[in-house]
Amino acid sequence: MKALWNRSWPALLLLGAILLVWELAARAAGNPNVPPLSVVLQSLVDHDAAIAVAILQTLRRALIGLLIAIVTMIPLGILIGRIRWLGDLLEPVIDLLRPLPPPAVIPLVMLFAGIGDAAKIAVIVYTASFPILIHAIDGIRGTHPLLHTVSRAFRLRRAEAFWNVDLPATLPLVMTGLRLASAYAFLVAVTAEMLLSTDGIGVFLLRSQETFRIADGLAAICVIAAVGWCINAILLQLDRRLLHWHYATTAD
Repeated sequence: MKALWNRSWPALLLLGAILLVWELAARAAGNPNVPPLSVVLQSLVDHDAAIAVAILQTLRRALIGLLIAIVTMIPLGILIGRIRWLGDLLEPVIDLLRPLPPPAVIPLVMLFAGIGDAAKIAVIVYTASFPILIHAIDGIRGTHPLLHTVSRAFRLRRAEAFWNVDLPATLPLVMTGLRLASAYAFLVAVTAEMLLSTDGIGVFLLRSQETFRIADGLAAICVIAAVGWCINAILLQLDRRLLHWHYATTAD
């Protein structure tokens, strides 16, 4: 904990300075369209229940989509990296779909899944899948050939080789992909709610913008930023715990 604080306090000081400048500059400007931080925080207190319910809805969708992407894309990435003909078959399709921005696929998703939770989760899965898939492919292709030789020497079945050799070998890169995917999933969950939903923090933000409640919208943005930071911090801790054996052999 002390080491974490020693690394974090400069960033916290910078954040505090930015917030102080925001408060002072907004008060000096006196522009109602630029509310000071204190007004935004008061708005957050006034709407704490509504914002809490909205952010939980968004997190639920993001988590479901992220879990689906994890369960499907890690095994698929390992298979593509291990089986050459499968990689030759699927990688051009992946390279074709990967650059498409998530909002561009929303109309297509609406045709098949409507505008309910299924559509929003489908868009989240689409967005979160590619970072996990690409890092899993690169992870398995970057493993030392000796690992595969050892698994064959021990006559491990494919499932045993997956759990005992392939998955641990790809975890360092997969965890990086997971951190990227979690950020994308949360971001796209908010975006999809603004386009498709009747609830969630994206809808709260959209309604605030439509009714020119600028302080309420900024309060929602602050909550989104704080939740995104917490998600990344949790994944960093999970990464350190799962891959302690990896970091023990590399520079900290």
